[in-house]
This record gives sequence, structure tokens and C-alpha cells, in this order.
Amino acid sequence: MSYNTFGREFRFTTWGESHGPALGATVDGVPPGVKLDEAYIQQFMDRRRPGTSKHTTQRKEADAVRILSGVFEGLTTGTPIQLMIENTDQRSKDYGDIARAFRPGHADITYQMKYGHRDYRGGGRSSARETAARVAAGGVAQAVLAQLLPDLKITGYMVQMGALHLNREAFDAGAINDNPFFLPDATAVQDWSDYLDGIRKDQNSVGAAIEVLVQGCPAGLGAPVYAKLDTDLAAAMMSINAVKGVEIGEGMGAAAMTGTDNADEIRMGNQGPYFLSNHAGGILGGISSGQDIVVRFSIKPTSSITTPRRAINDKGEEIELITKGRHDPCVGIRAVPVAEAMAACVILDHLLMDRAQTGGVRGQIG
Repeated sequence: MSYNTFGREFRFTTWGESHGPALGATVDGVPPGVKLDEAYIQQFMDRRRPGTSKHTTQRKEADAVRILSGVFEGLTTGTPIQLMIENTDQRSKDYGDIARAFRPGHADITYQMKYGHRDYRGGGRSSARETAARVAAGGVAQAVLAQLLPDLKITGYMVQMGALHLNREAFDAGAINDNPFFLPDATAVQDWSDYLDGIRKDQNSVGAAIEVLVQGCPAGLGAPVYAKLDTDLAAAMMSINAVKGVEIGEGMGAAAMTGTDNADEIRMGNQGPYFLSNHAGGILGGISSGQDIVVRFSIKPTSSITTPRRAINDKGEEIELITKGRHDPCVGIRAVPVAEAMAACVILDHLLMDRAQTGGVRGQIG
């Protein structure tokens, strides 16, 4: 088993390496008759694309996605959709120094321990470049969701970068796509820019936290035990490169709360039940409640930095290592569209599973 496939009813398999000729995804489980073309997917690719600002890696990739199968006359056929993204700006020579050495904090050493043979150029499959294929698959999921759940909206944004935190009182969703940090506060962009400039000039990197908000998700998606919606969302976010922690709703903060504070009280309205708060993050017992779904995750600092670090080589010799190449000073920035893509894939997967199990029928209250 190679474990390169994600999902159940809607599933995708990613393939390719950071410095190979191309990478991509094979997407299966897409209903027929969904309007889809390359331009639709490309809008999501462009948000993740490298080299769009001084705050991301300066590798220049168009990330132009090609649909090779599964779409005819602008509509999906119900057969597997093959997506391909060519690599055009590899500089493999930058990685010659680590061909026989292991970067601290990187997957080099664990890949060697497991497989005994690794693609050291840019990290191969462990490179964040793999996420381009996920975003392409997420674009397919978004196209299906736009047809099946037109009121659904998935929005990702940064809530922390190193020592800087989002001021929730200044939250402005309209600002998210107008700055390089996906930051929902236009007044803080300059401070974040200056802060990351200092990190980069110090030849260092910094971690981040991202939040994903899913609005308009119907109640009833998920299952009580092994197919919980929050389980799959957590697994989806945890599978993204450099993610080290995931929270749903209050998350770890719930440990400091009392039952009276944490319980989301319920009232009955003209349109059915509604909740007075959302500490659960829109999911109860693994099943969506109809409230906004709130997922947060933390991203560790980029491991590849030009500050010398103590390491070893494949002979077991102790060395000092500087990682060359073009890397993000904060890999969390470009993780935002990746997180949106993974959330879309999970929501669509659960929507299709629910339709298969219940036909979309819901229990009545009141």
C-alpha cells in the first residue's frame, strides 16, 4: 500500500514529485453532468501559486492545470478526471548538498529510515509542492458543491503568524483576498509584512495558524463513530505538509471551560432549532449541526532555512548544514488555499456518503 489516496465516495490520488516533470491528481467519484473546465480550477490554483509576493518562495511556476480525462463538452462524464500540472522552474542543483545529508526538522531522515531510497530534490513527495495537486482536486470538489450545495461557502484565512495574532474585533472577510497573508484585517497587513521581512532577513522562518470557516453546510453530514465529520476534517488538515495540530470549534480551549460555558444551548425558532452559541464548531457527535463549521490548525516553521543547523549525513557523521534553495519564510501563507481545498473534498465526500445512506432524508423536530 502506498497511501496516496484520500476520500471514500469522492476520492483523489495525487502523484508526482517537486522536481519531476509534472505532478497531478486522479479524481474519482465525481457525478456526471457537472460544469467543469480548466479555467474554473485555475482560479484556485492561482491562489496557491508560488512567487506571487516577496513573502513566499520565489520559485516561478504557472501551475497551469490540464484536464486529461473525465470531462467532455464542458461537463463531467462520471469517469475518473485526470489533472496534470507541469513543473517548469526546478533548480535541482540547489539540493546537491543534502543528497547525503538530513535536514533538521525535515522528512529526509524518516524517508531514508523507511524506504532506504529518497528523492532529495526539493523533498520529493514530502515537498509542499505536492499540495498543488490537492488544490486542483479541491477545485473539482468546489465545482460539484456549487451545483449540489449552492449556498455553501468555504473560507480560509490566517489567524496567527509567529508572535502576531488576528484581532478578532477587526475581522473583515472582504480583506482576505486583498493581501498576501489571507489576513481578514487590512489594518494589520503592514505590521505582518514588516514582521515577516525581519524573519526572512534573519535567515529564519516562522510558524502560523490558519482557520477554515464552512458556512451553509446542511445538518446531518457525518456519522457517530468511525466516519465522524470532524475526524475526517482533522485528518484532512493534518495531512497537509508541516501541520502539527488541529482544533474544531473551541478545540484545546475547551479544556479550560466548564460545562455551563461550553454547552451550546438550543431554542426553537420558526425555521426549526437554533443554537445560542457555537463552541462545538458546527459538529456534534461527529455530525454537522447546520451551524458554521470552524476548523483551525497550526503550521510549524519551514524546516529549510539558511541558518546553519547541526545535522548528520548518511554515514552517521555529525555535520553543520545550510539548506539552499527557494523556500517560504512562512509556509502557512500558502497553506490557506490548500486547507480550503481539503475542506471542500471532505464536505463533498460526506455529502455523497449521506445521500447513499439516507437519501438526504432528515429527522423532523417540532
